[in-house]
This record gives sequence, structure tokens and C-alpha cells, in this order.
Amino acid sequence: VQLQASGGGLVQAGGSLRLSCAASGRTFSNYAMGWFRQAPGKEREFVAAISWSGRSTYYADSVKDRFTISRDNAKITVYLQMNSLKPEDTAVYYCAARSGVYTRLSQITGTNDMDYWGKGTQVTVSS
Repeated sequence: VQLQASGGGLVQAGGSLRLSCAASGRTFSNYAMGWFRQAPGKEREFVAAISWSGRSTYYADSVKDRFTISRDNAKITVYLQMNSLKPEDTAVYYCAARSGVYTRLSQITGTNDMDYWGKGTQVTVSS
């Protein structure tokens, strides 16, 4: 599976952005997908995850009620709608895919839990 994130940019605090992650591969619909982010000088951290069907989602506390993850298996794309952006959301955002089984999305929030990674897209939120 190859992943390509896009949609990043510069936005003022309180604004919105929508990230997209286009995937290749016929088995995309079988994979759980996630978004992670990495700010300068910090470790990569979990943002959101979605099950293969799209029926289950899970979010980091820091983005809950502001970000929404979704997927369109027909378009082989996963999205991250980001609203009410804050300067602390500034980071490089990465999409990732997990091919292995899991019980709950809350169990696959570590970078080692994902099998495939795309190149990141920069999100900068100005105050």
C-alpha cells in the first residue's frame, strides 16, 4: 500500500483545513487507517483512527470534537477534517495504514501499530 497525504497549508487560528490521504492497492478497504502528527522537536503522536468499514472512529483527547476522520473506500481515500484549529495543532501530518487484526481502535495508537506510512503534509496554524 502506498499512501500520499495532501491538503496541508497555512491557516489562522480558528480556521479549518481538510487533509486527504490517497492510497493505492486493492486491499485498502481491509485496513484500519490513522492520522498522526509530529511537531518540531517532538515525537510523532496519534491523532485519529478509523476502522476498515468506517463505522468506528477514535480520537486523541487533544483533537476530540474538533477533528473528524472519515474514509471513502470507493475512492481509496481517507480524510481528516480539522476545525477550530489552534497554534498547537501545527505539525507535519502523516496518514498510516494497519493491515493486521486488532480488537479496538484504541489499541492501535502507537507508531509501531501501523504497517504503512505516507509522506507528511505540513499544517501551520498562526495565532
